[in-house]
Amino acid sequence: MSENIKIKRIYDEAADADGARILVDRLWPRGIKKVDAGLTEWLKTLAPSNDLRKWFGHDPEKFQEFAEKYRAELDSNEQAEDFAKSVPNLISKFGAVTLLYAAKDAEHNNAVILQAWLKERM
Repeated sequence: MSENIKIKRIYDEAADADGARILVDRLWPRGIKKVDAGLTEWLKTLAPSNDLRKWFGHDPEKFQEFAEKYRAELDSNEQAEDFAKSVPNLISKFGAVTLLYAAKDAEHNNAVILQAWLKERM
């Protein structure tokens, strides 16, 4: 079931295989109209804190430390725990859960960390 937790850039075209499309960024992505995003939900509360997001600044050299700090935020975030518990139901209902992010870097972003964090809980 954990293989049904995917990540995808919000700028990529929506697909039926995406299942539940969950935006996991704190800020709305530039150039995307809400009506065109095809979102199931926008969960700002799962995103890194503003301070952590600004500190990271998408610097790949800071990614390891960012991952540790973000995981600590997730571990203490009640809404993140609630979402983790709801993921199996979302997968049953939609076939998959796709975590959407806006960053250009597909390897060094919060969705990568959140995906791994969720899979560990399944």
